[in-house]
Amino acid sequence: MQNFFTKIGLIFKDSTLRKRILFVAGALVVFRLLSTIPIPGVDALKLQAFLLGPTGDIFGLFNIFSGGGLSNFSIVMLGVGPYITASIVMQLLTMIFPKLKQMYQEEGEAGRAKFTQYSRLLTVPLALIQGGGFLLLLQKSGVVGSLGSIEMITNIIVVVAGSVLLMWIGELMTEYGIGNGTSLIIFAGIVAQIPTWISQSAITFTPGQIPMYLGFIVAGLLVVLGVVVVTEAERPIPVTYAKRVRGSKVYGGVSTYIPLRVNQAGVIPIIFALSILLFPQMIFQFLSTTVSNGTVKAVATFILDILKNGWFYSIFYFLLVFLFTYFYTAVTFDPHQISENLQKNGAFIPGVRPGQSTAEYIAKVLTRITLVGAIFLGLIAVLPLAMKAITGIQSLAIGGTALLIVVSVVIDLIKKVDAQVSMREY
Repeated sequence: MQNFFTKIGLIFKDSTLRKRILFVAGALVVFRLLSTIPIPGVDALKLQAFLLGPTGDIFGLFNIFSGGGLSNFSIVMLGVGPYITASIVMQLLTMIFPKLKQMYQEEGEAGRAKFTQYSRLLTVPLALIQGGGFLLLLQKSGVVGSLGSIEMITNIIVVVAGSVLLMWIGELMTEYGIGNGTSLIIFAGIVAQIPTWISQSAITFTPGQIPMYLGFIVAGLLVVLGVVVVTEAERPIPVTYAKRVRGSKVYGGVSTYIPLRVNQAGVIPIIFALSILLFPQMIFQFLSTTVSNGTVKAVATFILDILKNGWFYSIFYFLLVFLFTYFYTAVTFDPHQISENLQKNGAFIPGVRPGQSTAEYIAKVLTRITLVGAIFLGLIAVLPLAMKAITGIQSLAIGGTALLIVVSVVIDLIKKVDAQVSMREY
């Protein structure tokens, strides 16, 4: 505890670290202000009824990504959703196009900067599609009044500009602040919804619900504990540096280890899976509501009913989280590159030949420990859906996913602050 307060004191004493934290706080304040600026012509009562209707699960999760911007129908109603979707698409393309993979993994900072620029450019058309689809859907639902062509185009431009502005704020937070800016924006949006969730629960509270809420609190604490344990768990691979003689001095001969985390991907698989789940539901919801063709409308309604089926949704969600955990780990962690770096520095894993054998050994260990992390993330992701099926409370499904994101982001932020403090201590 004393060490904790000592580090808190160092944070406020160090001017550089203090400026970074204040920059993040200021950027989050700007984000919250933007999320309260509404687009004209919205019926607030109809919007609330729409969000609490049959589509509540879909748009409730999307509301998390927009930080409550959708519930206010603000200029940042799309949140960082288009940017996240663009990042997913670019990551998937690295598996198809070797040049993109080379750019991302082998060309260093310059290659990653170019890769990020492509993601930014892809964000604009995706925001146009999502923004236009949202406005048309809400107009057909009566939430937005009848808009002419000029008003519709203007609103779409405003919504797209808001999404791009939020993307820019997130990148500034990553560069000049601490932590991942996009994750922090989602985190701030979730935390901002907590007072609303508490007030809604207080209004509908009855004494008979006490056991259910106690069960939810216990489950929440277990989720927090599980996320912390799995996030911090790692499998050390021993590494020994060969002795080298230069003149009269002997270098090397030191033993260390490579820490392989059980969950290398962090919270990214959850965010990716939610984005993939939301996008087709939005498209078919739009088609079932706005298209006049009977066949198309019937097909869209049928597929939407399948996607809304609790069992199908839970299984599909679990599989997406499981696959994205492996996918993101494969994209961000290359065993061959680690093997080459070890060989160049005269290091080896005891009992394993340098080169290809080392790469295969690291890949084998990584595959095994990622299996544990992927199953854990998948189970944690679908647990709130099971609780919703038992209790019938819709907000539990949203709250469970939000809890997982919040805990992971807080852990990542604490570790990065701790790294900054440790660096300044030395």
